[in-house]
Formats: sequence, C-alpha cells, structure tokens
Amino acid sequence: MNEVLERIYFHNTVKDYIIVVACILVALLLVRLFKRTILIKISLWTEKTKFKFDNYLIGSFERFGIPIINICIVYVGINYLTLSARADKIIDIATTVAITILVIRFVSSALSLVVGAYFTRKHHTASGANEMGAINLIIGIIIWFIGLGFLFDNLGYDLTAIIAGLGVGGIAVALAAQNILGDLFNYFVIFLDRPFEVGDFLVVGNENGTVEHIGVKTTRIRTLSGEQLVFSNSDLTSSRIHNFKTMQKRRVVFKIGVTYQTSYENVEKIPELLKSIVEEQEPVKFDRAHFASYGDSSLDYEIVYYVLDPDYNKYMDIQQAINLSIYKQFAALGIEIAFPTRTLFVVNQQEDEQEKEPVQPPSRQGSEQQSIAH
Repeated sequence: MNEVLERIYFHNTVKDYIIVVACILVALLLVRLFKRTILIKISLWTEKTKFKFDNYLIGSFERFGIPIINICIVYVGINYLTLSARADKIIDIATTVAITILVIRFVSSALSLVVGAYFTRKHHTASGANEMGAINLIIGIIIWFIGLGFLFDNLGYDLTAIIAGLGVGGIAVALAAQNILGDLFNYFVIFLDRPFEVGDFLVVGNENGTVEHIGVKTTRIRTLSGEQLVFSNSDLTSSRIHNFKTMQKRRVVFKIGVTYQTSYENVEKIPELLKSIVEEQEPVKFDRAHFASYGDSSLDYEIVYYVLDPDYNKYMDIQQAINLSIYKQFAALGIEIAFPTRTLFVVNQQEDEQEKEPVQPPSRQGSEQQSIAH
C-alpha cells in the first residue's frame, strides 16, 4: 500500500494527490454546509429588516461569492502540488480570469440592485423598465471597464498601450457610427434629465401623441389618429417639446362679440354675466372678463379662466357648457351675438349735381349775328 502511495506521477506522489483531493472535497463540503445553514439563516433574518440593501448583498454573495470561494479552494489545493512552470501559469491565468469575472458580476449586480431599489422608491413611473435598463447598462459598462483593466494589468499587459489602442479604435468607430452614438448619448440625456416618460402626451412640431417606448436609438409615439411615429432620440432632444402630461391646469382664453345695437345697460352687464356662467362649472377658477375692444362689426369681450384638470376632454366639456349657457342667457336678455357684417350708406347726390351744374356760355354763331345787327 505504501508503495502505491509513494509512486510519483508528474512530480507528485499518489499520496499528495489524495491529500489535495481530500482537502478540496472537505473544504467544498464545509462551504456547502455554510451555505445551507448559516447563510440561509442570515438571509431569513435580513428579510425581516426594514432595509433592502442587506437582502441584495446576501443574494449577490450567494450567487457570486460562493463560486469565488470554491475557485479559491481549488486553486490553493492545486498549488500544494508540484507542477511545471507552464501548468502553473495556465492555472494562475485561468483562476485570475474566473475570479475577476465573478467579482465584476458581483459588484455590478449589487450596485444595480441597490441603485435600482433607490430609484424605484423615488420615481414610481410606467417607464421603470426602460430606466432600469439604462441604469444597468451604465453601471455594467463602468464596472466591466474597470475590472477588465485590472485583469489585463494583473496578466502583465501594458494597460497604457491598451487604452491608447482603444482610444484610436474608439475614434474610428465614433466617426463611422456618429449618428448611432449620438442617439445613444441622447438616450442617456433623456433618462437623466427626464423631459418626458412613457405615457406622457407630447407635441413635437406639427406632430403629437402618447409616448409608448423610449429605446436606445429611437422613441416611439402613438398619435391620436392611431399610427405610430418613430423619432430618433437626437431629434427629440434638439426639438421644442410640449409635454401636456405634467400640466397641472389649463389656461383658457376665448372671445365673444355682440352687435353694436346692444343697449348700454346690457353692455355693462355682460362681464358679470360671463363671470357667473364660468363660475358655474367645475373644476374651474375664473380669472377675468372684460369689454376688450371695438371690433369691425362687434363689441368684443375677452374671457380668461383656468381648468384645474389637465384632461383635454374635460376642458372641452366645460367649454361646451359655457358656450351653451352663453347662448341661452344672451337670448333671454335679447343680446345678439355678432357675426361679420358690413353697412353700406347710399346718399342721393342728383339734386346737388344739378345745383352745381355750370352755366353754358353763348355760342360763337349767336355772337356773330349780334355784331352784324349793330
């Protein structure tokens, strides 16, 4: 038996291999036992706490931390053996790459979960999925860039030369895909500045509709007539956008004109009448009603009020009720609503023309006969 244990294979005895395998198995079993007992108890305890950070931390540790510990156990066990320089180098590189990737994923996952929980608590919106995607993308890019930099540095590569090469390549890619990158950066602008969200009603130039999706390159809007408009993110960020979703109240200004034949008493009474008509509506805040100007064919009144509801249909219902009430009460008072008219005054100038007709001078022939008679 001792002879078998003392046999040497690849610079190590059979006894060494057995010890290494046994130590690795025992250590892995201890880690598994720790996971099934202590870690589960800690996880149950964190679920009872008020904060969610500890839940995310324990979950990420179970997902990525345990595999890192297992890899370290195997690495330490294998290092007990006597290996060739090439084998040692391969094992070192493989272990470094595996642990670095797991650490990057652990840090990225933990940060994404924590920031996502904070953002969800602060902003309860329908666009949470898109915004969380942007958060994960930003965090992932930063963490992976830093982590891969450390990885190449540990593997012995010149990090400065790699960054310089990436810089040159990045310039070439940026020149070739500047429109795509512009839309991508503007996506982050939309996400961070939040000029609009999914569900908002926008007016962009001559187009309008409800935001359905905010993507990395394009934003999709459903118009009132039913078709879908697709805007590039660069177009939206460079345009003047009217966002009616954030409107708290709507200011309404409209005019009405009455005929010039309206009596002075009614002209004076109309502002108070218009005020009472507007104040009958709900939810409305009356501002003013004035006899504003003398029009070409009417006496013009200007009315201003606020609808304390952003819904457009609600505004139209209120305006319709106001118009009907104006029509009814004006008719009861005998006040005529003006419409474009033109009065033509005709003067008979025939008599004046006769009076002003000049006296005709005597003819030349008559003058000659008169001189002959003399």
